[in-house]
Amino acid sequence: MPPFSRHFLGSAPSVTEARRFVTALLGRSPMAQTAELIVSELATNAIHHTASGRFGGRFIVTVQAQPKRAWLAVVDEGGLSTPKCFRPSPEGEGGRGLFLVSELSTDWGIWGDENGRTVWATLVAGQEIPWT
Repeated sequence: MPPFSRHFLGSAPSVTEARRFVTALLGRSPMAQTAELIVSELATNAIHHTASGRFGGRFIVTVQAQPKRAWLAVVDEGGLSTPKCFRPSPEGEGGRGLFLVSELSTDWGIWGDENGRTVWATLVAGQEIPWT
């Protein structure tokens, strides 16, 4: 499948729309549920931690899937802080997004700068959410 991309407004309801976009593209793939969760985390980070969450902000979700592999990306509008992945505190209520992405994906990374970043993840079939 060629890559498919879609722009979303930088607001909380758009996270739900981004999840639906991924589900529509991946359909019954065994990777669909994991991909949906990863995109949800990345989109949430984009609207909470970057300029994408400001009035008029947007983010882009890109999905490229093959029968046994998927590449997911969220492009934000940048910001002053660089995303970090750390093991969250069990008592904490936040900070699990990139940790969860790192645990669920085969590989992931970040490129870009304060003007815009792409946070991406790769999935391989057979690496579904462990608790489902």
